[in-house]
Amino acid sequence: MKREEPDREEVIAARARQRAIGRELRRLYDEVVQEPVPDDFLDLLKKIDETKGKKDGTS
Repeated sequence: MKREEPDREEVIAARARQRAIGRELRRLYDEVVQEPVPDDFLDLLKKIDETKGKKDGTS
């Protein structure tokens, strides 16, 4: 049974789609990284650290 090889144009198109998806994912990631951390989330992290410090005896 002979295996069909993808057409060269299909391969080129698939790679172009992958590059476009990669660029868009990097752009979205960069946007999210630049967003400030909400105060509520920072407060929650602080409480967790304080609780952890009390359990470890470092507080």
